[in-house]
Order: sequence, then C-alpha cells, then structure tokens
Amino acid sequence: MSKILFVLTGADHWTLADGTKHPSGFWAEEAVAPYEVFKAAGHEIVVATPGGVVPTVDESSLTPELNGGQENADRIREVLTSAAEFSRPVALTDVDLDEYAAVFYPGGHGPMEDLAVDADSGSLLAHTLDSGKPLGVVCHGPAALLAATRADGSNAFAGYRVAAFTNAEETQSGLADRAKWLLQDRLTEVGVQVQTGEPWAPNVVVDRNLVTGQNPASSAPLATELLAKLS
Repeated sequence: MSKILFVLTGADHWTLADGTKHPSGFWAEEAVAPYEVFKAAGHEIVVATPGGVVPTVDESSLTPELNGGQENADRIREVLTSAAEFSRPVALTDVDLDEYAAVFYPGGHGPMEDLAVDADSGSLLAHTLDSGKPLGVVCHGPAALLAATRADGSNAFAGYRVAAFTNAEETQSGLADRAKWLLQDRLTEVGVQVQTGEPWAPNVVVDRNLVTGQNPASSAPLATELLAKLS
C-alpha cells in the first residue's frame, strides 16, 4: 500500500504573550485517530519532525475528560507508546516527497511555536499542494501553512478554504487572551479563507487536494476524507 507522511511539531511548549512557556506538543487524538484509520487501510506511516526530534505529546490531551473516559485515554496512550513510528521520526530536511502518497499534519499548540515559522515545513507544504497529492491538516496544524510562502512573498494557500482551530475555541479553552496571536486571525491575514463551524463539533473542509479539520473531533472524519482521495 501507500506511504503517508505525518509531520509533527518538535516543540514541547507554546510561548505566550507574557513569555510564559505553556507546556504543549502535539494533540494525541489528532495523531492517533488518523494513524489508526490509515493503518487499518494497510498504509505505512512515517513521522517527520524539525530536526528529527522525538515529538512530545501534550499531556493534557491524554486526560480522561478529553477522551470520553479513562479507558479510551489509556488506549490512546498505549497506541502512542507502542507505535514505533512516533519514537523514530525522520528529520524534515531528509523528506523526499516523491516517496509519499499523502501528507498529514496533526495539531496541538506545538505547531504555533515551531511549524508556523519553519521554512522546511513551509516548502514541503507548498510542494505537496502543487503536486496534487492529498494533504491533510487539522486543528492548530494549519499554523504551519503560515510558513508556506512563494518567491513573491504571497502565501501558497491564499484563496484556499480551510477549517482550523477558531478564535471561539481558543477563547473557550482559556488561552485566547494570553496568546501572542490567534490562528484564525493570522490565516485570514495571509488570504486563507477560514470556514468556521460550531465550537468542538466536527468540521472538515475539502478544497481541491487540501483536506482540513477544525478541532480534535474532526481528526477521524478528516482521515476518512483523505483516505478516499487515496483510493
């Protein structure tokens, strides 16, 4: 079957407006749900991070309250622990897009820290978009789109419709007033058309080869859409 690239943040925190380092990383469900969908379909997963660092899971994303109970929280943690791909990432600079059939970016606040300004990630995103290969990005993952700039300074995703973590959700999570910037605002500023849905409800937007999701609940539906594009 096909090989799918997962690009994860290498950050373990998100720097807030006052300089506080808020513990973060990638969001567990947003990596695990698509991982399970793709593996069940027989695809191979390769994880890449900036510098090839082992990605840090946001511990708050593993709480029973955010995973429908202790049993599911334990199951998600077990997947992350047992899946060798997450502990043996390759460096973004070593990625050859020709080897992959699709690319996927999970979220968590970590991408706001590193992928939003990572030129290697930005170049990969632009090339994936231009290649026509399926590209999936969820929740705070679209922060990485901000680094995808063309030679003329424009954003490669300008004019595309996307779903991304909204200002309303950031406000309800209690971090909006402490953030240096908000994802929905910054995407809009570079010409990306953010299509907002109800807070915390699944919302998946498909625009050409780009498939995006608004929040953790959008992860599994996004993976199903991405899988359909691979068929």
